[in-house]
Amino acid sequence: MHTTLDALGLSAPILAAPMAGGPTTPRLVAAAASAGAAGLLAGGYKTPEALEEQISEVRAAGVPFGVNLFAPNPVPIAPTTYAAYARTLQPEADHYDLDLAGIPRTEDDDGWRDKIDLLLDAPVPVVTFTFGLPEAAVLAAFRGAGTLVGQTVTSPDEARRAADADFLVVQASAAGGHSGTLTPGWTPADIPVTDLLRAVARVSELPLVAAGGIATPGAVAGALRAGAEAVMVGTVLLRSDESGASKTHQAALADPPGAGRTVVTRAFTGRPARALANAFTGRYDRLAPAGYPAVHHLTSPLRKAAAAAGDADRLHLWAGTGFRHASTEPAARILGRLVANL
Repeated sequence: MHTTLDALGLSAPILAAPMAGGPTTPRLVAAAASAGAAGLLAGGYKTPEALEEQISEVRAAGVPFGVNLFAPNPVPIAPTTYAAYARTLQPEADHYDLDLAGIPRTEDDDGWRDKIDLLLDAPVPVVTFTFGLPEAAVLAAFRGAGTLVGQTVTSPDEARRAADADFLVVQASAAGGHSGTLTPGWTPADIPVTDLLRAVARVSELPLVAAGGIATPGAVAGALRAGAEAVMVGTVLLRSDESGASKTHQAALADPPGAGRTVVTRAFTGRPARALANAFTGRYDRLAPAGYPAVHHLTSPLRKAAAAAGDADRLHLWAGTGFRHASTEPAARILGRLVANL
């Protein structure tokens, strides 16, 4: 059953999660390998050219790795709804002299086909998919290329739908950043990862990788006892030496705004994602429409400006429930500590 471990040659049952938008760097992927782990590059939000460059950098390091892609599963938004949310957010954009009305409603697929072609032309050991289910022909092509295929799921029903994958990444609601749910119109139930693993195992015989809120050695051990062959961690690495998360984001993890709690919100991207609660989530969570990726593109310039300005109240502070365990030290040390007593 140790499909993922064998494919990546891991000596420790732990993976560094693919955190899109900058946090996962080639350096972080390479550092994971020195702890007997492996990292997955985040293909989301990158151009195919930028992804190819990062893959080349990791290949040059000679370490096991994988790549994660956002599989298309769009949540269309009506032009009038999009325009209304842009008007609602304009007072925030005014702080940075940004005109949200000038940002076109963009319903793209994140370069899906070009990224598939890239990974088939130069295969990598593992590819995982989040947000949607790839076509059967895509899975068959990867298998033909010798690539192991993983699918993110958030419920037993999704696990049934992902039966053609080689393994499942079972993501609990406690995970930071976007939920991998295949039905983004609703927020997955708040179920502990151990309970979710057992529920998924009842309907699927595929190997399972646990994700979501795993930030301590005890949580790692618990997930493995519950049936996972490995765990995947992300938030706990956001302040590591090799993290590409913005300084504003990293500072907020250490000294969180407001009550220091996390919320699942679609205020930033139109799709459910867990973040530290801040002024932006407080003002707009209930007003935000479903609409991905259009809302993501709408707020992106504002969020980039906020990150550069050290403005944590207007930034998407993605964080899982274990964010207080994120520490400033080498990633290999963090990963090694999580599996030291197994």
